[in-house]
Amino acid sequence: MFLPISKQDMKERGWEQADFVLVTGDAYVDHPSFGTAIISRVLERFGYKVAILAQPDWRSSKDFTRFGKPRLGFLINSGNVDSMVGHFSVFKHRRGADHYSPGGQAGLRPDRAVIVYSNRAKEAYKDVPVIMGGLEASLRRLGHYDYWDDKVRRSILLDAKGDILIYGMGERAIIQIAEALDSGIEAKDIGWIPGTCVKGHLSDADGETIILPSFEEIKENKRRYGDSFALQYRNNDAISGKRLMEPYGTDACVIQNPPQPPLEQDELDQVYELPYEGQYHPIYEKQGGVPALKEVKFSLVSSRGCFGGCGFCALTFHQGREVRGRSVRSLVEEAKSLTKLPDFKGYIHDVGGPTANFRKPACENQLKAGVCKNKDCLYPKPCAHMDIDHQEYRGLLRELRELPGVKKVFIRSGIRYDYVMADPDDGFLWDLCRHHVSGTLKVAPEHVSRKVLAQMRKPDPAVFEAFSKKYKKINEKLGLKQYLIPYLISSHPGSTLDDAIELALFLKENRFIPDQVQDFYPTPGTLSTCVYYTGEDPFTNKPVHVAKSMEEKKMQRALIHFHKPENRQLVKKALEKAGRQDLIPVLLGHGSKKGRKK
Repeated sequence: MFLPISKQDMKERGWEQADFVLVTGDAYVDHPSFGTAIISRVLERFGYKVAILAQPDWRSSKDFTRFGKPRLGFLINSGNVDSMVGHFSVFKHRRGADHYSPGGQAGLRPDRAVIVYSNRAKEAYKDVPVIMGGLEASLRRLGHYDYWDDKVRRSILLDAKGDILIYGMGERAIIQIAEALDSGIEAKDIGWIPGTCVKGHLSDADGETIILPSFEEIKENKRRYGDSFALQYRNNDAISGKRLMEPYGTDACVIQNPPQPPLEQDELDQVYELPYEGQYHPIYEKQGGVPALKEVKFSLVSSRGCFGGCGFCALTFHQGREVRGRSVRSLVEEAKSLTKLPDFKGYIHDVGGPTANFRKPACENQLKAGVCKNKDCLYPKPCAHMDIDHQEYRGLLRELRELPGVKKVFIRSGIRYDYVMADPDDGFLWDLCRHHVSGTLKVAPEHVSRKVLAQMRKPDPAVFEAFSKKYKKINEKLGLKQYLIPYLISSHPGSTLDDAIELALFLKENRFIPDQVQDFYPTPGTLSTCVYYTGEDPFTNKPVHVAKSMEEKKMQRALIHFHKPENRQLVKKALEKAGRQDLIPVLLGHGSKKGRKK
């Protein structure tokens, strides 16, 4: 049964009052790939009554009174994506569709949804606590560079006039907050819970608290912005992280408590085994449903967290670097339930997470001392202490593909090919090619320039080349015609026109025609966004080239798709600007234009 979306639904359940009203920018989809579903079902499991206010009319506070006054509070999220990323392309053009809305219709949530919703909730019932969470709140929890305003904005907790902000994965924090509120403690006094940010005063600091550069400093001084980012990065672990304070003015501050520990395997299993409907609410049927469900409906979320450490990825600040995997038993049972659905066609679309082939912490030391503050697990090469083993994942995939009714199990989440290459046992790659690829495997080298890859925290290009050769060789031995599709990023900090040309020549030489290219998008909470804004590496203070002009961005993008006729003039212009006229016949001549590399 879906949770109430109207006063009538509440009456049918015999509710006089909801404990929480959960406000979201997405349509209501009761599936564990959606944060709204997880948080509401976790609260339900602990006995709390939750009503869902999905995509409310934000132009007034009227819709926020739909269920009456909630007993304990409003829970606010923008949906599964940051509303500004969802609304605007990297070139700041407004998108024409929203896959998290019924029928893919755009315009059903406001820009900066967490701020708007929170303020409307306060207008509706000013004495009701507002607790914010989800990706948009999590990655804007402290002062941050905002690409759309092109300036440093203060913590969203202040602009949204919220009481408590949950960052990261919020299952534990929301129950702890709910229990505190239920016991009669006022929201303003709930300041101790891990994984939360609250408003406070500098006078509350103790000897363990780290005082970050003030908002006024990071707004005016890019070097201080980078200093603040580095401190936050090094204190984003539940074991080693300290409490942080970001001052605003002389005494006010935003306090970030240390992160919550990641859920252990049995806890993660419990979360994904809650009684989800696995479907969008029936009210959306006439509009064609919710497009975002299609890709995940027959997929399995097998893990959380990522120790990959990519500079452009927000997972480090949201899910954290310590990986946890669900049990094989839990995943197999979920797969069995999928096979019983009337629209299941025999295909499990994905078995993965942030990185499909990460199923456990990178090493035992992470469990005792936390993740390393000044060292990455995979960059510049795999750490000697890393426990590299695909056996458990291979066993899981084997059990899934042997289930009655399952024709094929795909892996569509990203795999870290450097982790695969570091495994002395090739068994996983053989299994991958034989059973889990649908003709093409998407991998993410992102670039080939060592200088750019260093800024991305990605492996040397030789690792990708070795992986490509091994992948090709295995497929040849299996008698399969399967290909690689490289995922690439243009205009990433560190990339000059010379680096973009190096990438174009690599693609030409290797006969790759990438169909997945993303111009670097400076979103809150990533190392690369910090470098984009400051022009410096925050850990070394060394200057980094950043392509900010629209002309250079377009030229770097065109070089990746040099084979397209519409890019011909831009490619020629880029080569001339870089003084590489000698390459005009190479890239724009009549050389080989064969397809993806075999």
